[in-house]
Amino acid sequence: MSEILLQARKFRVERREEHVPGRGTVRRELVVHPGAVCIVPLLDPQNVLLIRNYRFSVDSELLELPAGTLEPSESPEACAARELEEETGYHAGHLEPVGRFYTSPGFTTELMYIFVADDLTAGPQRLEATERIRVEPMAVADALAACHDGRIIDGKTIAALSLWSNRLKGNP
Repeated sequence: MSEILLQARKFRVERREEHVPGRGTVRRELVVHPGAVCIVPLLDPQNVLLIRNYRFSVDSELLELPAGTLEPSESPEACAARELEEETGYHAGHLEPVGRFYTSPGFTTELMYIFVADDLTAGPQRLEATERIRVEPMAVADALAACHDGRIIDGKTIAALSLWSNRLKGNP
């Protein structure tokens, strides 16, 4: 059984029942999410394009990679291309999947797909009315260091940069 507790624009909150051996039926609340993408946009092999994104939930501007939520029936690759253009103004000549992960499986179904984008062409940002985003190019080495020294505290950005940099080193 499933009961919708809240229907929001990009997700819903449901209460579901689950049979747990030895405990019977338990109720759990979860955020049902359509999935999302995170993009590692490479200006060149030594420089990545980050954004400074004001996040209402933490009342702070965070240093992040561009990312966004999949629209109904949209493929992760199409979403990555769209979000990159909307948030940064850049069009990717090439997008390559890097990996995927559940963002927080203890309470949400959100599956995040990671892409690396290169062969970038600059253009205008197309921000939503609620978005406050500034583009910030950074050396790849500095971005990776920022994940360790606390300048980057956004989980998807840390995970995406880690997956991508491990792939560059030949690790699966």
